[in-house]
Amino acid sequence: MSKQENPRAKELNIAYIGGGSRGWAWGFMMDLAMDGEICGTVRLYDIDRSAAERNRIIGNKISAHPDAVSRWEYTVSDSLKDALTGADFVVISILPATFEEMRSDVHLPERVGIYQPVGDTVGAGGFMRAMRTIPMYVTIAEAIRDYAPEAWVINYTNPMSLCVRTLYEVFPAVKAFGCCHEVFGTQKLLCAMLKTEEGIPDVRRQDLYTTVTGINHFTWLTTASWQGMDLMPLYARMADKYFESGYDEGGDKNWMNSFFECAHRVKFDLFRRYGAIAAAGDRHLAEFTAPWYTSSPEAVADWKFSLTTVDWRIEDLHRRLQRSDDLISGKEELVLKPSGEEGHLLLKAILGLGDLVSNVNIPNRGQIPNLPLGAVVETNALFGRDRIEPLYAGAMPANILPLVARHVYNQENTLTAALRCDRKLGFSTFMNDPQLAGVSVPDGQKLFDDMLENQRPWLPKAWF
Repeated sequence: MSKQENPRAKELNIAYIGGGSRGWAWGFMMDLAMDGEICGTVRLYDIDRSAAERNRIIGNKISAHPDAVSRWEYTVSDSLKDALTGADFVVISILPATFEEMRSDVHLPERVGIYQPVGDTVGAGGFMRAMRTIPMYVTIAEAIRDYAPEAWVINYTNPMSLCVRTLYEVFPAVKAFGCCHEVFGTQKLLCAMLKTEEGIPDVRRQDLYTTVTGINHFTWLTTASWQGMDLMPLYARMADKYFESGYDEGGDKNWMNSFFECAHRVKFDLFRRYGAIAAAGDRHLAEFTAPWYTSSPEAVADWKFSLTTVDWRIEDLHRRLQRSDDLISGKEELVLKPSGEEGHLLLKAILGLGDLVSNVNIPNRGQIPNLPLGAVVETNALFGRDRIEPLYAGAMPANILPLVARHVYNQENTLTAALRCDRKLGFSTFMNDPQLAGVSVPDGQKLFDDMLENQRPWLPKAWF
């Protein structure tokens, strides 16, 4: 059957769990509206129904936009069952709990000298976020198993690896994968370097060939090329040239003006240490090592990235809420533009509308042979009709393997601790993170107990 003959593409049912999202959802809606090969219905489900209702209005406005080439109907579902029944695809993008729990994740460890730029994947903050997220994903996995067992599931929630791993632990037959754009940013950095350092303009990241290996937010490129040109020597020169000053991608960005920008000094340092390109933003990469880059706010500033405070996130939410009001009222004009994400393209590939290779988070089936089978890893994969085939990344380099493997085993133990409500295993896993290497056992125990107590409303009673 040719791609034009697939009737599913014109009558899709997508369940969006976390459908009140003020960011990811809007980008996804615009991507759908701008693609004329697919259309259908998106069912928004969110524990905050009012947020989903507002997105229903925004989604239908996007679909009705004069520039839209595809028509989608947005509805709000009352339950996971209603959203999932009959779904072809499931998108998950939730905020686990509230900003108060996130404040504990990110800022409570500062009392023992731990400064977390993000605090949502590893470290003290990532562990606690996982403790409350995993039970939510158990519920979601059970609902997918019961109401949409054949659906393809796209996860955007952090901690990415553990969210996807939980889906497979609860429902081994699930067809789930995790999408993250961090690798895209590093690929764009390579394109910028080709322009500014080699005088080669207009190279798209999709034009590069890169071998991706590792885990989410701690991914590595072990090869990189463009039209047969090996980019690793170019990157080595860049790492040496811009190690002290940082690199601003041609002068159009400034790490000091955004919580999310960086000068890539952490990437350059990791390359100089290990000989491979660390392929995530510096904010994330810094959390996976010993506190080489995060020993103090001054150290963070010296490495030219930022600590993203929860106060800033709260202010940003208020801005998004205001924007939601403005989009609904018409005060802000809707302008359709692509999000830069690949979710809808991967969806199309699975429908048979053209194969695509992209980085993805799925269980290890041997694509990284020296990491445990079944653990969720991030590599390239070929997306095609009703299939995802991981591409062999090869054995992880011996000097990088201990850095990554430690987090893989910690994540496996984190999952076990969460499912069993095992405080002893939880504490030993918590303390085994490299960011806590300088924390004494008594101080670590007090921090663990206090942070866990702050999660009490969201955790099973067996923890206490």
